[in-house]
Amino acid sequence: MKSGVNRASFYDPEINRSYGMMAAHYGVGVLPARPRKPKDKAKVENGVRFAQACILGRLRHQTFFSLAEANAAIAGACERINDHVVRRLGVSRRHLFETMERQALAPLPGDDYEFAEWRFARVGTDYHVEYESFFYSVPHGLIREQVDLRATSRTIEIFHRGQRVAAHQRRYGGRRHGTDPDHMPSSHRRYADWTPERFRRWAASIGPQTEGLITAILAHRPHPEQGFRTCLGVLRLLRDLDPSRAEAVSARALQIGALTYKSSASILANRLAAQPARDPEPTAILEHANLRGPGYFH
Repeated sequence: MKSGVNRASFYDPEINRSYGMMAAHYGVGVLPARPRKPKDKAKVENGVRFAQACILGRLRHQTFFSLAEANAAIAGACERINDHVVRRLGVSRRHLFETMERQALAPLPGDDYEFAEWRFARVGTDYHVEYESFFYSVPHGLIREQVDLRATSRTIEIFHRGQRVAAHQRRYGGRRHGTDPDHMPSSHRRYADWTPERFRRWAASIGPQTEGLITAILAHRPHPEQGFRTCLGVLRLLRDLDPSRAEAVSARALQIGALTYKSSASILANRLAAQPARDPEPTAILEHANLRGPGYFH
């Protein structure tokens, strides 16, 4: 099978691999045209020119009001092409197909081909790879490794050195992270059942300032999951305190932007929550001729 793929497309690994998978599914051999070898593309270009002249050229003055009408007209043009006797051969294209090519055809596969997009990806420090703004986990031992990602409309598969290491249902909405607990290091698995909403509910049970602090901690991280450990530490620090004192610590942390466990612990240990918040000094109004003053309105 000759391919008219241009040089840039042929050397793109994503396009080439997806194309190769389709050819393998149907049992078709692909023979790409070589760079700077225009004669390799002669059969493809001649076929395109023939279709333009005998199909598009014949139909160029007709107007169609539905896709079905256009398809019927194209089918009629193809029938004329196939039944036309080629002068050089003395037989029609249909005759050549029935006598030579049909018997060499193999049956189509029983399963439909499912298009898949292939990409290279680098595993992040949170043992997730990104695809279309969603994140999918791989075994944590592959952190910083390069992997192959295969994406279909329903699944995301990740391969490392030819071996599939993870498979996920593809996400189009909801939480951005899809994490398999088996991929997590043992120190992270205890956080698998936690969600940002669960931390906010716990914080709200203490008070609005604590809820605001937890929300700020989660929003400050590139991914909310990265703030889970900090949230858990802060809430455990505050849970045994009197609610008013816990609220004062949270308010102080929010005021100075202290969004870590160590900062909250330092505020509590050094009794900094009792210090009054400094009100910003009002900005002086400059007097100049353009100000009308209150007398202007009387």
